[in-house]
Amino acid sequence: MEIKDLKPALIWQCFDEITKVPRPSCHEEQIREYLIDFAKKHNIDYKTDKCGNVVMRKAATPGHENAPTVILQAHMDMVCEKNSDVEHDFLKDPINTYIDGEWVKAKGTTLGADNGIGMAAAMAVMIDDTLEHGPVEALFTINEEIGLEGAQNLGEDMIQGTMLLNLDSEDDGEIFVGCAGGIDTTAVFSYKKSVAPEHFDYLKVSVSGLLGGHSGSDINTGRANANKLIARFIWECSQKWDVVVAEFDGGNLRNAIPREAHAIFGIHTEHKEAMKKHLAKYIEEIKNEYKGVEPVMNFEIEKVERPEYCIDSETSLALVRALYSAPHGVYSMSRDLEGLVETSTNLAAVKMIEDDKIRVTTSQRSSVESRKNDIAGQVEAHFQLAGAEVSHSDGYPGWAPNMESPIMKISADAYEELFGVKPAIKAIHAGLECGLFLSKYPHLDMVSFGPTMTGVHSPDEKLLIPTVEKFWQHLCRVLTKVANS
Repeated sequence: MEIKDLKPALIWQCFDEITKVPRPSCHEEQIREYLIDFAKKHNIDYKTDKCGNVVMRKAATPGHENAPTVILQAHMDMVCEKNSDVEHDFLKDPINTYIDGEWVKAKGTTLGADNGIGMAAAMAVMIDDTLEHGPVEALFTINEEIGLEGAQNLGEDMIQGTMLLNLDSEDDGEIFVGCAGGIDTTAVFSYKKSVAPEHFDYLKVSVSGLLGGHSGSDINTGRANANKLIARFIWECSQKWDVVVAEFDGGNLRNAIPREAHAIFGIHTEHKEAMKKHLAKYIEEIKNEYKGVEPVMNFEIEKVERPEYCIDSETSLALVRALYSAPHGVYSMSRDLEGLVETSTNLAAVKMIEDDKIRVTTSQRSSVESRKNDIAGQVEAHFQLAGAEVSHSDGYPGWAPNMESPIMKISADAYEELFGVKPAIKAIHAGLECGLFLSKYPHLDMVSFGPTMTGVHSPDEKLLIPTVEKFWQHLCRVLTKVANS
């Protein structure tokens, strides 16, 4: 069976089509054209703004013209991650999906259910003539995954609704009414090239197979950070022997916990065997530390050709020390909502870039604005001490819960009516576009919900099939209840 044959038919058919359209962040041209063609094909009123967002509008079913207008909101872009042994061009290739029991998965890449299934639900509402609803708008935003650009720059005349359903959550049975704000902190090291010394053996040490995951919703799982594992090993070696570093690379995305990293380093030939023994001990220790958390952890070491140049010793040691000691993970827990991470930071990516520089990307989140700025400041100070130049992104606001929200009550009642259990009302330690929408449209009443998916922002991403039907039923019931409210 293919995913287009699953039920409910409309939402799965739309999702199947979406997986065939390349849509990396900053490259939403093809998916935007697909949405416009979809609107034209079905005679749906649509509009775009200068930023590249798309909104579609559907009139109310007869008799519900005066009901509140509901905005269905999802983002166009997807996180593009793949396993290192997979050949896939995210700018050209469709996602290779398959069904595994009750799950939809992709072969070696992210699936894009975040937020493709939300897009599919909104599109299905637009073309389903059997539904009872008031006026509906479907808003599709760009570049959510790299800084919420579409929400940041949403055209003033794009939406008219007063209730917004964000379709970008990842757990059935949960309705989200708040989210964290975020900011990115980038450190850049400048180095001088030094001739790679002779009488050294040069080796590439790498780690792969880690779970990684979303730097917001998965940050409290205690999963390993590939950048820190490699930095820790190099640092330990540097405490015993003279070490030179030629290359360091790890992670890719600001909002993903890094799963893979490697370094090329040199050690005097006479110390190579002792270093290998130390690595074996190190691997044993690390696997014990993450026992029960990281089921697969692949360390490899291989000899490489002597490089022409290395990073100068002062900068390489400063880099390794900074990466090893950099804050990463949960900083504080919420005092208001049990089990909610309040503040965290992610040591996301390390890249060698042009002009003899090394860029370290980190991301901070908090549901408390001052704490967000505090942890970003601590990360800044940390890398300044190491000699790096540090900058911050503009950041984005959080979304404070409104426990008196009418749409929250409608959504909760709809879920209980359908499935006989009360949904959990929660806030999420991840960035949703809702905070930015609220800053532009203070009158908006919002919730966020969606089907169950796991492993988002990694090639382990998968979507639980039975919860998609529940998601669809819940969405339709909410629209009907709003129409009759």
